[in-house]
Parts: sequence; structure tokens; C-alpha cells
Amino acid sequence: MHENYWIRRIFTGLLVIVLVLSLNFFLFRLMPGDPTSTLLDPRFSPEAKQELLRSYGLDKPMVQQFFIYVKQMLTFRFGISFLSQKPVWQELAERLPNTLALLLPSLCLSAILGSFLGVMAAKGRGKFTERVVLMSGAISFSFPSFFVQLVLLLLLAHTFPLFPLRGSTSIPPPVGFLSSLTDRMWHMALPVASLVLLGFGSWALYVRNLMVKTLGEDFILLAQAKGLKKRQILWRHAFRTALPPIITIFFLSLPGVISGAVITETVFSLHGVGKFLLEAVSGHDYPAAGAAFYLLALITVICNLLADVVYTLVDPRISFRKVRR
Repeated sequence: MHENYWIRRIFTGLLVIVLVLSLNFFLFRLMPGDPTSTLLDPRFSPEAKQELLRSYGLDKPMVQQFFIYVKQMLTFRFGISFLSQKPVWQELAERLPNTLALLLPSLCLSAILGSFLGVMAAKGRGKFTERVVLMSGAISFSFPSFFVQLVLLLLLAHTFPLFPLRGSTSIPPPVGFLSSLTDRMWHMALPVASLVLLGFGSWALYVRNLMVKTLGEDFILLAQAKGLKKRQILWRHAFRTALPPIITIFFLSLPGVISGAVITETVFSLHGVGKFLLEAVSGHDYPAAGAAFYLLALITVICNLLADVVYTLVDPRISFRKVRR
């Protein structure tokens, strides 16, 4: 691949990280409210207050605080949370499994279901199947996510108690690996189902439009003239040609799905990274909020680079090599 292209992409990614670090530091400090109110008890003596501020570095000049903050972010030593008084890394490590258990299945199921329905809609263009997919896809992402999730909670957890109302596990948690795994899946089933219900529609419409365009290409007519089976033409030729942009969208949607966990984890009271981020921002928890936004920006940059790499792997026609004259 052309080296200049990757140098530009990496430089752009680093620039994004620098901007995120700067905005994280200064915007949180410009927000209304005072972080010292989270840390300090009115009953503290002046000496105790000063010692506590010194331990968090809040007594230093703003410029010096900024360089300490950047060093912490780059070395992944995020400091101590103002709210929980625990290391931020410990908080993230405790919550990350719940977030992954929520987001990875929902994203994969949404992509698989939406892609399949999009292919079926393109195959039956102008028929009942296409109309159903287009209507369900449009409805899927038309409603606010919190509204759909609250309705599902009301119907399937309160009115008909098929699923738990809140939490990632039962209290007290069950004993044994199999019982614990089953209990966790039971708690995650409704949140995951809500995200799939909200997410498959955009995938279905996107894949349907790609497939309609691909099925009108000349090489599809040539495959039909050769007498190939319709199923073979649909999946091995048309869908394979449309696969690169689908994979690219998959990688590019990862950061958005992670940031969207804030609403889902709050509605279902899940002990995850998204809820942790919301609590950190509302509580002026600088170390926790800065670490969460920094990791989100890092994941975004990495996913963008991975999308470029995977695109070239699944489509050999794409190359960043310089053309020699």
C-alpha cells in the first residue's frame, strides 16, 4: 500500500486524539459546578481540604494539571475516581464485561439480520417482501431508543415478568458457572433484543440499496446468461461484491454503538461503562470522564484504520499503491 496514504491516516488519527485530550480537559473544567464539592465534606478542616486537593493535583496551576492529565492518558494511568475513590482502571475493568456482553451480540445480530433482510428485499424487488422490509426498517430506527426500551420493560418485565426489571445479575448471584452464565444471559436478553430491534432497520435499508444497485450491473446479466442458479448469483456474485462497504460500515459503527450504551445501560440499570460515563459527567468526575472519552476516541480511530485495512482485504480491486507511469 502507498506509504503516504497510511502516514496521512495515522497523522489524522493522532490529531483527533490530541483534540479529544484538549477538549476533555478544558470543557469539563468550564462546565457549571465545582468538582471539589464531590471531594470535600463541609466538615473537613482547611488542612484536610488542602491535603485532599493536593492528592488529586487540583491545587496546581491549570497548565501543570493539563500536562499531568495528558501523561496519565498516554500511559493509561487514569488516576482515582472522585466519586467511588477507586482507580478508574478498576472501575472500567469491572464494568467492561457487561458492556461487551451487551454490545457485541446486539451489533452482530443487527448486522446479520439486517443484511439478510436487505438481500431478501432486493431479491423480491417490487413484491410484498420488499414492502415489509422497507416498512419495518423505517419503523425500526424512527422511535427514540429510550422509548422503545421503556415500553419493552413495561410489557415484558413488569406486566408480563418474563425478564428481570434491572441489573446485570440476580442478587444474590447464583452459584456455579452454568447457573451464573444462564442468569447473566437472562438479564441481558431484553437489552440485547431492544438494540437489535432498534438497529436492524438501518442495516436492512442500506444493504437493500447496495444490492439493488449491484443486481443491475452488467456482470450479473452475464452470470444470468451463463445459466448460473439464482441463489448462486445472489450470494456468490452480488452479495460478495456489496460486502466491502458493509464491512466498512460495521467497523465504523462500533464507536457509535459504544457511545449509545449510555442510554441502554441507564434504562436497564446495567453495571456497564456507558452508565459509568454518565455518572462521571454528571458528577464532575474528571479522571473517570476523561478516561472514558479518551478510550472512546481511541477506539474510533482504531476502527477507522481497521475499516481501511479490511476493505482492501475483502476487495482486491481496492489498492492504495501508487500507479507507476
